[in-house]
Amino acid sequence: MTAYIVFTREKLRNAEAFATYGSMAGNTLAGHEAKPLAFYGPCETLEGAPIEGAVVVEFPTIEAAKAWYDSPAYAEAREHRFKGADYRVFITQGL
Repeated sequence: MTAYIVFTREKLRNAEAFATYGSMAGNTLAGHEAKPLAFYGPCETLEGAPIEGAVVVEFPTIEAAKAWYDSPAYAEAREHRFKGADYRVFITQGL
């Protein structure tokens, strides 16, 4: 069943660290069956705390999504995300 990883950026803290993450993150999808669906386009928070941006990536299964998220390449990239911004990230199964 299709799965989606959703990233919501809540607060940018370090633009340089975040730029490093940005330069690395896209390349980590190589070799994974993934399809970016949304990437920091205009967004409007309708409920809850406001967000600064969102990314949605589609994977064929939850296991495939976790395999990418836990991959060595993404683990290295996300360390820069941790330094650069506050995020909420979750995986949800599609219909």
